[in-house]
Amino acid sequence: MKKLLNKLSIFLFLTVYVGAMASTNVTIDSLMIELNKTIDNREIYLSQKENRLKALRQALVSAHDDESRFIAMGDLLDEFRPYNTDSAFAYCQMRENLAKRTGNQQFIINAQLNTANVLGSIGMYKEALDIIDAIPNSHVPEYLLPYYYYIKRTVASYLCDFSVRQEDKDKYYTISGTYQDSLLSLCPKGTLSYIINKADKYNRIGECHKSVEILEEYLANNEYTTHDRAICANTLAWAYERLGDADKQKENLLISSIADLQSSVREYVSLRQLAVLLFKDGDIDNAHKFLQIAMDDAQKCNARLRILEINDIFPIVNSTFVQTIQSKKKQQKLSIIIISILVLFLIATSWLIWKQMKKTSRAYEETRTANGQLKNLNAELVDFNNRLTDANHAIAENSRIKEEYIAQYMDQCSLYIEKIDAYRKSLNKLLSAGKTDELKKMLRTTDLMDEELESFYRNFDITFLKLFPTFVDDFNKLLSPEGQIILKKEGRLNTELRIFALIKLGISDSVKIARFLRYSVTTIYNYRTKTRNKAAGNRNELEKKVMEIGRQGM
Repeated sequence: MKKLLNKLSIFLFLTVYVGAMASTNVTIDSLMIELNKTIDNREIYLSQKENRLKALRQALVSAHDDESRFIAMGDLLDEFRPYNTDSAFAYCQMRENLAKRTGNQQFIINAQLNTANVLGSIGMYKEALDIIDAIPNSHVPEYLLPYYYYIKRTVASYLCDFSVRQEDKDKYYTISGTYQDSLLSLCPKGTLSYIINKADKYNRIGECHKSVEILEEYLANNEYTTHDRAICANTLAWAYERLGDADKQKENLLISSIADLQSSVREYVSLRQLAVLLFKDGDIDNAHKFLQIAMDDAQKCNARLRILEINDIFPIVNSTFVQTIQSKKKQQKLSIIIISILVLFLIATSWLIWKQMKKTSRAYEETRTANGQLKNLNAELVDFNNRLTDANHAIAENSRIKEEYIAQYMDQCSLYIEKIDAYRKSLNKLLSAGKTDELKKMLRTTDLMDEELESFYRNFDITFLKLFPTFVDDFNKLLSPEGQIILKKEGRLNTELRIFALIKLGISDSVKIARFLRYSVTTIYNYRTKTRNKAAGNRNELEKKVMEIGRQGM
């Protein structure tokens, strides 16, 4: 009983696990489709971004006093910082000049923090530190203290990432953690800033499961913007990466990338991280595509840090992508050459068969003429008997040649259809290289192959029954009364008759028959066995007797 319970537990676990994996794959596929749609609609999101910027510029023009202008510049700065750092820096300068002109110390410190923040974004870490270190925290207004420690913590993190010496990395890592603790102590609990920094801290100290818990809880119970969703998803992806859950990491990187692009920000990390993950999974096409988009956005934003990050992986991905394209081109060229050769061979074979059929037709005409002469010239029977024997031998030889050529013709046609199908499949793989949807639809369809197969079998039935018009009746004579085959449509063979028609033509190998009729070898074997069991005489001699159909009385 205990063993049974253990086996049942294992079965239930495997069932749940497989179901969860299938669900995850469906989610990832769905998100990948949504991401590609978002990329296709980027111009719409960028247009919305430009409209917001236009409205904010108008608000700045309409501002009636310095305080209103200072606030309007801040709104423009916030909108530009992840979109175009050059424009963001220009508004920093304008804001700082305005603050100095008014003499308002809070405005001055706020503007200086803005400048340090933007300088950090474009990789000018020393300049950013010089500005912020020159501002004692005792002079910073209370409402600006979280912003103050956020900038210090962010610049320290950048320096940690790009330091060469380990001792420098350790130093900046410690400094970043200290500023993060200060930031957490100032942020109201439950706010997005607090949740993100708390989750980030959990990730740093290795308690990633706690990071997942607080982020999932926040997302489930709070309202947030699209850009906020991007930040949360990216932090979740980092947590899942450290937990070793690659599927959840990919899922959250997809969510974050979609939200980043829909928010029309150009300074982001998720799309690059997703591209690296896809490259490791072997999805070269999407990895290359996403890295190109990330590089283009980073350059337009002038986000030097992001450009450096992308430059670390882009040459490797690009090289692999180029090699893949070249390999596909070689395969395409080789396929075209092979198919061209096969088409030429098929044309030559068809011409030879047509020529041989004409010879066979002439031989039949000569035979009928000779038979008529024999009926009319009984008296000369002895004299013409030897000639008649020779003619019969010639007819038998022609029949043998005819059967061989028909078998060869059928075999080549079957191979040609398979090659066409293989060609369709190989061309379908090219679609992932960026071909149009219309070409995908045309090349994915199998209607052409199905029609050609139907036409091919119809021509085979007509040709075979023309050569052996009594084949169906003669074949039924070899079967028991209850095993008789009745055709649904005159002039067409069913599967059993086609199998034995091929045997009549000398194709007795089940593998070749299966290839010709597009069935499995097992199915062909079952048909042959079933039909032999319906034989009127010795079942083992059925196929031998089939071979003799049409030879008597010729």
